[in-house]
Amino acid sequence: MTAYSFPSDFEWGTATASYQVEGAVHEDSRSDCIWDVFCREPGKVYMGADGGVACDQYHRYEEDIALIASLGFKAYRFSIAWPRVIPDGTGTVNEAGLDYYKRLCDCIHSHGMKAMATIYHWDLPAVLQENGGWACRGIVDVFTSYAEACFRGLGDKVDSWITINEPFCIAYLGYYEGEHAPGHRDLQEAIAAIHHLNLAHGRTVKLYRSMSLTAPIGITWNLFVPRPFDNTPESKKAVEYAIAVKSRVFTDPVLKGSYPELVKELGFRFPVEKGDMEDISQPIDFIGINYYSEDAVTYSEDELFRYKVCPDWHPVSDMGWPVVPDGLARLLRWISNESGNLPLYITENGAAEPDVVSPDGRVHDADRIDYLRKHFKAVSRVIAEGVNLKGYYIWSFIDNFEWAKGYSKRFGIVYCDYATLERIPKDSAYFVKDVIGGLCDWT
Repeated sequence: MTAYSFPSDFEWGTATASYQVEGAVHEDSRSDCIWDVFCREPGKVYMGADGGVACDQYHRYEEDIALIASLGFKAYRFSIAWPRVIPDGTGTVNEAGLDYYKRLCDCIHSHGMKAMATIYHWDLPAVLQENGGWACRGIVDVFTSYAEACFRGLGDKVDSWITINEPFCIAYLGYYEGEHAPGHRDLQEAIAAIHHLNLAHGRTVKLYRSMSLTAPIGITWNLFVPRPFDNTPESKKAVEYAIAVKSRVFTDPVLKGSYPELVKELGFRFPVEKGDMEDISQPIDFIGINYYSEDAVTYSEDELFRYKVCPDWHPVSDMGWPVVPDGLARLLRWISNESGNLPLYITENGAAEPDVVSPDGRVHDADRIDYLRKHFKAVSRVIAEGVNLKGYYIWSFIDNFEWAKGYSKRFGIVYCDYATLERIPKDSAYFVKDVIGGLCDWT
């Protein structure tokens, strides 16, 4: 393989998540999720936005899948909405909700693409949060039952499975920082949620193996592997603290069967019971990696976790996140080493930019093209080094509900006019199409 190229069987895909794109929140017996509730709380979401309509993909999926295929993608990553499949959180399966995902998978396959399904991408049925949500151990068995319903209903239609998307965001942003649903600010709840998310993942993989299903199954992490602010021992130590708190609390239990010692030093006490670590460390087939940015950190005794983020010289995206393509290469090398070179997929990578429709009817998103080009080059380098990277899913297929930011940030390579719901491929969509097809010198 030459420099800045990709293997012929490289899996190019694009991704979305149920609450961000589907809409139709009151149709076919779907119940409220925690984000429906969170959006109704004043001041929690920009401009009081919600996912009630979003991109209306629930009704427009055929149009969207045809567009994705026309852009040359080989796979589509979507997530399954728990409140559609089991509206009460536990108990009776809602066949109408499950049927939607059957139709979606059939449509994906009819266009010659693979279906990658994420079982949980943050839309916990609201009724389960009333019982403590991820902070309570009972959620583990409830989640496993939900996953079983997905496996039984879609096991012959899904080409690869992701158990949970970004447990970091679920635990820390949802239960400690309060930025995401359910909006709590309690470190002990977050620590409990970390363990229950890890355990739910492991129990789900164990169940999956017992059902003799054969499609690959893994998990998606948004890992934080910052670089030191300078060459001092203090900054290098800060990196270790940051990795332990933000990454190893998820990766070590799955890959090594234990929690990192450094977080115990910080007072983390996980509610581990007999057999938990064995269940969590079930072998997985691949790791999904979501990457957008990288920070520089230094040591600080004043910080709870002993590190603080430092000023950065890189340009930033519309989210204010530094654009650091080499950070993706560093992260891929790190997780490859940690996992014994397990197959990796970039399950999300992209940039929010202040996109507008020009008088010519086009969206000229040159900054996003530059972002993607530089990240493609970083990825190509690590593949050449021997990192076992199998695919790359662009985030996102279409502009959508960006959680607490509402509709103020656009990540899509396809523009969504939220008033008319018209889809307009941006210049970046055509750029990616040419890269996939080998039709341009993108380097």
